[in-house]
Amino acid sequence: MLSILGFLMVISIIVILLKGKMSPIVVLILVPLVAALIAGFGIEEIGEMVKGGIGTVQNNSILFIFSIIFFGLMSDVGVFDGMVSALVKRAGNNVVLITVATGVIATIAHLDGATATTVLVTVPAMYPIYKKMNIRPQVLILILASAMGVMNLLPWGGPVARSAVVLGMDANDLWLRLIPLQVLGVIFTLGLAAILGIIEKKKGAGISIEEATAIEIGQEDDIKGQDLKRPKLLWFNLLLTVAVIGTLVWDVMPAYLVFMIGLCLGLVINFPSLKAQDARIKAHAPAALVIAATMLAAGVMVGIMDGTGMLEAMAGSMLSIVPDFLGRYVHLVFGVIALPLGMMIGTDAYFYGLMPLVLEVGSQFGVEPFNTATTMLVGKNISLLVSPIVPATFLALGLVDLDLKDHMKFSFKWLYGMSILMLIASILIGLVHI
Repeated sequence: MLSILGFLMVISIIVILLKGKMSPIVVLILVPLVAALIAGFGIEEIGEMVKGGIGTVQNNSILFIFSIIFFGLMSDVGVFDGMVSALVKRAGNNVVLITVATGVIATIAHLDGATATTVLVTVPAMYPIYKKMNIRPQVLILILASAMGVMNLLPWGGPVARSAVVLGMDANDLWLRLIPLQVLGVIFTLGLAAILGIIEKKKGAGISIEEATAIEIGQEDDIKGQDLKRPKLLWFNLLLTVAVIGTLVWDVMPAYLVFMIGLCLGLVINFPSLKAQDARIKAHAPAALVIAATMLAAGVMVGIMDGTGMLEAMAGSMLSIVPDFLGRYVHLVFGVIALPLGMMIGTDAYFYGLMPLVLEVGSQFGVEPFNTATTMLVGKNISLLVSPIVPATFLALGLVDLDLKDHMKFSFKWLYGMSILMLIASILIGLVHI
């Protein structure tokens, strides 16, 4: 009974999220609550389950709120503008350097973990150069997609935070274990950018285009955006950003506290007045609060699945149909299909609906949950900007006037190759065990 009810609950959550007819917050709270009531649990019992589930996600929710606002603030004051401009100028009209610079810019821009921000920083800056140098826009979006997929392994990136919730661990602790793979991912992305640049050059791109060196980043910024820049405080803001990231790696205090302190210093130094500080917080709070609220809602689902025994019952049912010879490789199977699966299933449905089941089944065959989560996480990340159910995909395509089918046809094979390469790398460096 619990197993059937659990599967119906998960299927309902996935279907409703895929249809996009209801907020993930509503779905992740109401559906599990209804399932628990149908299973015969009382209000008081359900309350204790939810309390336990919320307790596993609250730290990551706080981390999300303050990290997104912090990086949004650093973007406002122009921390990344100078780096982007310098990279473009140095690349000049060299096609390979332009594509590699695109990878570097996208990597830096995605430090805040916000897909829309990364798209709006990278594409407007690079697309005019791509047009002047006759480089196909598909190349720009592909490099952007790869960089975003790799940088989403940061602890304030949605997939890592969601995986941490499912694993019941701190997002920063999960990220510290993923750092070697993320470093390799950045190298792979820049390598991919170089290969694409060579291919484009052979196709005739970059012929006598001197205007490329004259393009300045931020020419089209509106007056309001320019008013937020703090060029005289650039070094302070750069050092503050480096200090925040360095403290996270050092792991001497809770990650959310690091961003709390960083945000406070950034606000006080850059915007001394109360009115200006409130304006900056309000500008970035909506995105931060929606994600944090979704994570807390997921805590309700996690608590109910664990507390009712649904997860264990569902895993037992799946276990009975998985061949013994395949069971110990279940994490690798899902690692291989993670990208195409991630393209079709929304982030919340993937991490909060599918992942808990696969983790439980894998653990029954002796596969550590971390192994399974890592293989599923990497492929899903790389699928981010090639998925038709991710709004940022259409934002990026709209900025370069590119059809979704042309983008998917061009990018899928490269991104799938990147996904498999990351999976192999995770095995070779001992992050994932066979």
